[in-house]
Amino acid sequence: MERTERLRAVLAGLALACLFEALTVFATQDKAVRAESPWQDDPYDVAVSLAQFAVPMLAAVIALRLLAWRAPGGPDRERQMVRAAGAMTSLVGITLAFEWAAVGAVRRSWGAWTWVLVGGLAVTSVCAVVVAVMLARCRGPRVRWRHDWLGDVLLVASRTPVVRRWAAPGAADWVRRHAMSVFVLASALAAVGIVGAMVVGEHWTDPALIAWVLAVEFTSHLAFCLIANAVAGFVARPERPWTRRAGEASVVAGCVAVQLAVAFRDALWPGTVTSVADAAALTFGAGAATTAVAGVLLMTKGRQWQR
Repeated sequence: MERTERLRAVLAGLALACLFEALTVFATQDKAVRAESPWQDDPYDVAVSLAQFAVPMLAAVIALRLLAWRAPGGPDRERQMVRAAGAMTSLVGITLAFEWAAVGAVRRSWGAWTWVLVGGLAVTSVCAVVVAVMLARCRGPRVRWRHDWLGDVLLVASRTPVVRRWAAPGAADWVRRHAMSVFVLASALAAVGIVGAMVVGEHWTDPALIAWVLAVEFTSHLAFCLIANAVAGFVARPERPWTRRAGEASVVAGCVAVQLAVAFRDALWPGTVTSVADAAALTFGAGAATTAVAGVLLMTKGRQWQR
C-alpha cells in the first residue's frame, strides 16, 4: 500500500508539472496574453522563467525513471522519486507565490486575459497544495542510498537498441567520479540552447547582453543541478573532502545570489543599472561576494568540526 501511495503521489506531481507548464507557456509565449500578465516584469518574471525550464526537466527525468519502477532497488527509487517530485512541487510553489505577489503588487488595469491567468493561478495553487500533502505523507526516514538514478538509466538504455552499446557500467562509474564536470557541461549546454533561442526569437545583436544572459543562465542551471542532486540523489557521488564540499556549497550560494541580484536589481540598486555592464558588475559582484563569504564561513566551520 505504501508503494502504491508513493506512485500516486509521484504521478500527481507529474500532473501538476504538466498543468503548471501549460499555463506558464501560455502566459509567457503568447504576446497578447503576456501583455496583460501581472507577472511579466522582474522580479516575478525571473522566478517564472527559471521554473519554466527547470520544472519540465525534473518532470522528464521522473517520467523516464517510471520505466524502471519495478526494477531492483525499489525502496531507494521510491524515496528518491518522491523527493524529486517534492523538489519539483516546491519549485512550482515558490513560483506561484511570486505570481500571487505580482497580483497584489502590480498596479495595472486588468483585461480579459488577466482574469484567465489569475483563474489558472488559483486552480494550480489548489492542486499544488493537494500534491504537497500527498508527497509529505510519503516521506520516509533519511538513509544512505545504495542506488541512484544512473543505474536505472543504464537499465532503460539497455532495452533501447540505438543506445544499448553505450549502456555500460563503466560509463555510470565515470559520471559518478566526474559528477561536477558533468553538471558544469550540462548547465553550459542548457544555457547555450536557451539563450540561442532567445537570441533568435528576440533578435538580439548586442554581444555584451548575450554574454551576460548566458552567464546568468549558466549559474541558474548549475545551482539547479547541484541542489536537485543533493535532494533527490540523481548521481551517487563518491565521498569527497570537506574542503571540496564546502567549496561546492559556496559556489551554489553564489549562483543563487546572482539570480536574486538579477531579480531584485531595480530594488537593490535603484537608478544604478543603466547598462549591461552595470548589470553584470552588480549581479556577478553580488555572486562573487556571496561565494567568498560562504566559503570563509564553511571553511571555518569545517576546521572547527575537524578538531
